[in-house]
Amino acid sequence: MQFLWPQMLWLLLALPLLAAAYLYLLARRKKTALLYASLALPRAAIGRRQRLRRHIPPALFLVALGAALLACARPTATVTLPSDTITLVLAMDVSRSMEATDVAPTRISAAQQAARDLIVGLPASVRLGIVSFAGTATVVLRPTSNRQDMLDAIDRFQLQRGTATGSGLIQALAVLFPDDGIDLEAILFADEPVFSTRRAVPLDEAAAADAVRKREQATQSAQPGSYRHGAVILLSDGRRTVGPDPVDAARMAAQRGVRVYTVGFGTLGGNAPETSLSYYMQLDEPALRAVATITGAEYFQAGSAADLSQVYRQLSARFALERRETEISALLAAASVLLLVSACALSMLWFRR
Repeated sequence: MQFLWPQMLWLLLALPLLAAAYLYLLARRKKTALLYASLALPRAAIGRRQRLRRHIPPALFLVALGAALLACARPTATVTLPSDTITLVLAMDVSRSMEATDVAPTRISAAQQAARDLIVGLPASVRLGIVSFAGTATVVLRPTSNRQDMLDAIDRFQLQRGTATGSGLIQALAVLFPDDGIDLEAILFADEPVFSTRRAVPLDEAAAADAVRKREQATQSAQPGSYRHGAVILLSDGRRTVGPDPVDAARMAAQRGVRVYTVGFGTLGGNAPETSLSYYMQLDEPALRAVATITGAEYFQAGSAADLSQVYRQLSARFALERRETEISALLAAASVLLLVSACALSMLWFRR
């Protein structure tokens, strides 16, 4: 527990003073009791149970005052609460390696079915956008709450050559932050000189790339994982073959406080034939773990359709409820009032005062 106004905790020093004053008053009453010829007579009249009762209302009053003083210090605690409306972006690998059959019937079919199950189980407070990536990244569906549009978008996936994991993540960020001017093409050109050996970059593209570079440098860094209004789920079954490094893209996400939950889909050995491309058709767990770690999220390995569905269920539950730092001074104030009313009620009921 932390306090927004910790200086108010000094008021708690009043509690031992009040307790000492109460004990002092009890001691004075004992002196008055010595006027009786025998203490057995008042003790028999009061009874042991009655003697214990008389301390309960003052004790409740003292606890109520302590709770009220703690509330004045504005305490905060990490509690689990229903999440606000958030935007979730699913970035799906649709490279040719998704045709592998180590996950029955194929990786892509199993991934599509698991995505459908995710959509059906999404909380009503979640809007979903979908990005697919292979040799490049494409926005399949802008964020929406329409579940049928989501399901239709999943069915539109088409396998292509290449695996541009970094491009998929950058495109997901562009969907999540439409007003940030994140331009994937400009970012791709930002690493190329104006006159590349591959091709001559037009001056307007070079200017756009330079503007993107300056914009990213000017973007204020947020605490990784601090963005509460959205997240990215990135699923990949292979290694990057083209496009920007996904770790660099993860730094862009971390700079905006966005969590990127990564899922490595497929068996670790894969089902790729022994060719020169088999290396790229195997999971790149170090890169996926690094992306999740940099952004304050988690990495999951799903070796079957059931594993992937389980991962999606776990994530869906997290998006329904979230743990966040919340001020609980109102709860302490309410507890203080309840204790104070109880103390007064017992005092009236037992002692008529």
